[in-house]
Amino acid sequence: MSAADTSSEFTGLLRSQRVWDTELPSFDPGAAPDEPLPLFVRWFAEAVAAGQTEPHTMSLATADADGLPDVRTVMLHGADADGWSFATHTTSRKGRQLAGRPYAALGFYWPAQGRQIRLRGPVTVAPAQEGQADLHARSTGALAAALVGHQSEVLPSYEELERASDAAWTHAEHEPDAPVPTWTLYRLQPQEAEFFQGDTRRRHVRVNYRRTSGVWLKELLWP
Repeated sequence: MSAADTSSEFTGLLRSQRVWDTELPSFDPGAAPDEPLPLFVRWFAEAVAAGQTEPHTMSLATADADGLPDVRTVMLHGADADGWSFATHTTSRKGRQLAGRPYAALGFYWPAQGRQIRLRGPVTVAPAQEGQADLHARSTGALAAALVGHQSEVLPSYEELERASDAAWTHAEHEPDAPVPTWTLYRLQPQEAEFFQGDTRRRHVRVNYRRTSGVWLKELLWP
């Protein structure tokens, strides 16, 4: 198959896809709370109730030393007055980028309800003991993965990963509170938070919160 045929086939496949083939919830922007956290918690619970797959995953965008963007999918570890939290090794690519530019953006997409949430703001590092407590509250597999380390580094062979992973699993099973010094809990404290409710007629509702002088300003945005 030629490149032109492949491109044509892909374009046809792409255009055949549909969005939100389900009844979407309504969203009254006038009833939105004065701060973003209560709305996030409510929408998260509604996403879970709607059967959304992995609602706790999110896109994390950072920038490198040259200001070039980077993005990946990570897991949300918590959301409270201290911020939205996630974790990684300080030695990973995102850990190094956050050390150089401690500012990030988060994106949630819950197609079961046609909803998106975008957050951006400065990122701080939680105390080491909180990061370790967060890690040890998770599964054996999560601890084993953290013990393997070397995240984002070049891997010489898959066999080397298998050996390291097997050893880490044994370590995690025998020492469930094993420390991982580079494992760190980060918190993003949003300065801006947008809640997007999709509409099949494209009359999307977008409520944006901006923090100004310690006070949240709530505004509507055009779709």
